[in-house]
Amino acid sequence: MTDWTPQTAQAREWFESLRDRICAAFEAIEREAGSDASFEYIPWDRETSEGSEGGDGSGGGGVRGQMKGKVFEKVGVNVSTVMGNFAPGFAQTINGASEDDPGFTATGISLVAHMANPHVPAVHMNTRFLTTSKAWFGGGADLNPPIPYEEDTEAFHAAFRAACAGHNPTYYEKFKKWADEYFFIPHRNVARGVGGIFYDHLECADLAEWERNFAFTRDVGEAFLDVFPRIVRKRMGMEFSEAEKQAQLEWRGRYVEFNLVYDRGTLFGLRTGGNIDAILMSLPPEVKWS
Repeated sequence: MTDWTPQTAQAREWFESLRDRICAAFEAIEREAGSDASFEYIPWDRETSEGSEGGDGSGGGGVRGQMKGKVFEKVGVNVSTVMGNFAPGFAQTINGASEDDPGFTATGISLVAHMANPHVPAVHMNTRFLTTSKAWFGGGADLNPPIPYEEDTEAFHAAFRAACAGHNPTYYEKFKKWADEYFFIPHRNVARGVGGIFYDHLECADLAEWERNFAFTRDVGEAFLDVFPRIVRKRMGMEFSEAEKQAQLEWRGRYVEFNLVYDRGTLFGLRTGGNIDAILMSLPPEVKWS
């Protein structure tokens, strides 16, 4: 089993502080819209049994924050920190894990927002730090508008382009391409949204690498906190028709299909004894298939 490390604790502290600031920013938007909606925070403990996919019953847990409001039809912000041993068949699929060395720790923040107004894009953001026999950061964010606006897409990408540029001139194009390939629905042959960035296995062989990759991951979180509230405020007051609302509900079906069939985070959470409600918070409150 992989023990907690000071790096895991430091990453967890950052993810929790980012959660608190994001939730405060989203609640402020609700106030501006005349709503008194606020986040409900639900703690959970990880419980797995010996021999389960999640491992050996080792510990951890998290706090799931959820809000349903006037602007945010449903938004969830979850921070979890867990540890244990992967089940043998699953261990082989994880970077740095094996049947002989199945231990892991994982801490991260995961956010999905589904919006009431179809002119306001849905969004996903996740950053995480995992330790097996290796240690690495991963994450990203992608914008999912039922009604795309080119200027919103450009603003979203510009924020992450700037975050990447401060660390490595190759990051943005590399991670944008990765997002385009990852957030794609093969059975429909369509993208889930208008992209963003996605990165994984940003490995930390020593403390210096950890500090560099942690700094980059923090900047990804800051970029999201800067750009998404601006896009929401720009669109949340727009009028929309019943036809546009119905189109949004049908579009959400793509989001559901991707998250249940292809999303790695959903699979990881379900197979490591995660909180089911927190894992499935990504699903919209209402969806329609025509």
